[in-house]
Amino acid sequence: MGVLNKLFDGNKRELKTLRKEAQKVLALAPEMEQLSDEDIKNKTETFKEQLKEANGDIKEEEKILDSILAEAFALVREASKRALGMEPFEVQVMGGIALHKGDIAEMKTGEGKTLTATMPVYLNALAGRGVQVITVNEYLSESQMEEMEVLYNFLGLTVGLNLNQKNSTEKRQAYAADITYTTNNELGFDYLRDNMVTYKEDRVLRGLNFAVIDEVDSILIDEARTPLIISGKANDRETYYVQANQFVKMLKEDTDYTYDIKTRNIQLNDEGMEKAEKWFKIENLYDVKHVNLLHHINQALKANFSMEKDVDYVVEDNSILIVDQFTGRTMKGRRFSDGLHQAIEAKEGVDIQNESRTMASITFQNFFRLFNKLSGMTGTAKTEEEEFMNIYNMRVTQIPTNKPVQRIDNTDKIYATEKIKLEAVTRDVIERHRKGQPILIGTVAVETSEVISNLLKKHGIRHNVLNAKNHGREAEIIKDAGKKGAVTIATNMAGRGTDIKLGEGVKDLGGLAVIGTERHESRRIDDQLRGRSGRQGDVGESTFYLSLEDNLMRRFGSERIQGIMERMGMSEEELTSKMISRGVESSQKRVEGNNFDSRKKLLEYDEVLRKQREIIYGERDEIIDQKDVRELLNDMIERSVDRTVEFYDIDNEEEIDYEQYAKYLMDSYLPEDAISADDLRGKEADEIKSLILEKIKVQLEEKEEVLGSEKMRLFERMMMLKTMDQKWIEHIDSMDQLRTGIHLRSYGQINPLREYQNEGIQMFENLLRNIEDDTAKFVLKTVVRSDEEMKREQVVDKKQMQAGDGKAKVKKQPVKRQVKVGRNDPCPCGSGKKYKNCHGQ
Repeated sequence: MGVLNKLFDGNKRELKTLRKEAQKVLALAPEMEQLSDEDIKNKTETFKEQLKEANGDIKEEEKILDSILAEAFALVREASKRALGMEPFEVQVMGGIALHKGDIAEMKTGEGKTLTATMPVYLNALAGRGVQVITVNEYLSESQMEEMEVLYNFLGLTVGLNLNQKNSTEKRQAYAADITYTTNNELGFDYLRDNMVTYKEDRVLRGLNFAVIDEVDSILIDEARTPLIISGKANDRETYYVQANQFVKMLKEDTDYTYDIKTRNIQLNDEGMEKAEKWFKIENLYDVKHVNLLHHINQALKANFSMEKDVDYVVEDNSILIVDQFTGRTMKGRRFSDGLHQAIEAKEGVDIQNESRTMASITFQNFFRLFNKLSGMTGTAKTEEEEFMNIYNMRVTQIPTNKPVQRIDNTDKIYATEKIKLEAVTRDVIERHRKGQPILIGTVAVETSEVISNLLKKHGIRHNVLNAKNHGREAEIIKDAGKKGAVTIATNMAGRGTDIKLGEGVKDLGGLAVIGTERHESRRIDDQLRGRSGRQGDVGESTFYLSLEDNLMRRFGSERIQGIMERMGMSEEELTSKMISRGVESSQKRVEGNNFDSRKKLLEYDEVLRKQREIIYGERDEIIDQKDVRELLNDMIERSVDRTVEFYDIDNEEEIDYEQYAKYLMDSYLPEDAISADDLRGKEADEIKSLILEKIKVQLEEKEEVLGSEKMRLFERMMMLKTMDQKWIEHIDSMDQLRTGIHLRSYGQINPLREYQNEGIQMFENLLRNIEDDTAKFVLKTVVRSDEEMKREQVVDKKQMQAGDGKAKVKKQPVKRQVKVGRNDPCPCGSGKKYKNCHGQ
């Protein structure tokens, strides 16, 4: 097998190719040294001129970029030496070439990923389409931009920084630069907001060309299950959450509900359902009319028995903040969807915020696939190579370190209970601290970090805690974590993107000691923690302490191991076994597989909405980009009229209700009394269509006479966009509801995904028809007035106000008691439709 692995090791073959190309770059160093600072800037202009020959053809541009790669990279190396005092190593050049190819460069911590990115970023920025450097937080965006701006400016390129607090004008300027530093969230939201604007000038982005993603695994894998959502306010249903919360608090596990620890799936059993029916005084909980109540009960169950305080979320300033399970950071401004956030607010007794209504959304998976070319860097990606390849078509290339790794990775130490494990961790910390060795203790949950902190306080060991409750000083704490005698407790984030540099004399003490208090369900997160130690050939050490009570061990076979330990009389002792460590790793592989499947499923469902989003956004762009949309409007009106005429075109003429036909035409397209039943009788469908369209044409001309040509164009555009946006928001809402209940179809031996796809297509076809019908109706039936008429009305109103005592005489009206109609109630007009689909629009 070893021989076969060597023969088919794709990474080795790729490295061989990258090394050859990197050596071409290094060979140009003497030539670049001869250039003056001015010559370097002139070279940039020469490259830009070469790229203009492609005439905007992206494929042609890519060929030119490949041909100038060696020279451009060599230029950046020389400029970097002069501007920053740093010259990229051969391995960094290799990493840069991998990034230019649109792949992922896996480079260990401390190998200079920020400098590696400068070469492909510079090369691709020459095309003038903009390059985005994407980081996980604004602190890193700002610090990387400040550090590298000096180099890019020296090369003659402009740099922008996109931050959350910037207004549209500032954001537009940031994106207009050759290179823009931004976070994944802000970039995604800017894309969604750009597709909600009314005027072309209001957009901030100028296309999605090439992006380099720092910590690519965190953004494209860990955050892939969290869609970006722009929300508006929905109905207030606070009482539902409070009642459901009070009810579930009296339930008992196994008696009233079942909980599967592996899948975290929780649901009422028969006894629980009976209790719910008595509590809420209803006959059948699963009746269609109680679907809303059942949803609230399920979310309350999840909030109370599946979501843990200080693990999944923290309570801060009377609000619930989500804790990112992969980084340990709180995610301000983010909320659990589908009412779960409100259910947790009810559980914790904080103010319950209104539910929101989705106005625009996109998953990171689909957003990043919009780029012409995508690349990324991280210290840990190989374990997820299959996912990167399948979803993003990106290979993972493991770039060797500049100096050999000297870190010692010890075998896992396993204990029977959490208590014994933490005592062992404390002993290890005391022993290492005594000789002054810096220690970084990694925890999975906020709760664990606080328990360890209390244990260390008892032994008088000074330390810093870095968790979701205290990440304001993250960079500062991490920077000092390598100093002599430093003890740092950190949740998974462990200062990603910030180097831990060893203090004076620390190398002689064995370097930074990393102690993991639990294995994470993803091997990457464990590798990231290990990677904090042993940067750039430094010495270091890493050890993981596990207990059979850890979540990962409980989920996968700890009973068997516990039995072995008890038989061997080792319940109080440490067990170090490669077999168990391999077992833990195989458990992690299974969890990673499950997570990949769930992300893949999310993508399959979102794929339906992606195609629809592309069509709607494409049509929206067409409306915004054209000064005159009359032709598009005429097409919409014609298709709408076509459908109406086709509907009434029946072989047996006696069955046609011409009175109703004429009334519908006047309700939808024409002024009152513009057409009668006699005008329609005995005519062919084509004749009727021509008659209607001729009358519509006259009507549009009359409107244009009143408004004037310029205002008419604006009026048409506004009506088209308003209708499209309103219908699209309703459609997203309906698709959300469809998806929530679609899994129930599997009980009837029906594939829920196929059903979702089929119904989603049907709903989208209805959406397109409704957009055309409503646009036609709003444009044609809206009464328009000229500026003169509006001025005259204002004068009349003013005179009435000034009459008598200067106050308008308003006759008192009797107070009418209004009954509030729910969005899903039947419309009071008697149409038979729901209120939201009729007069509630």
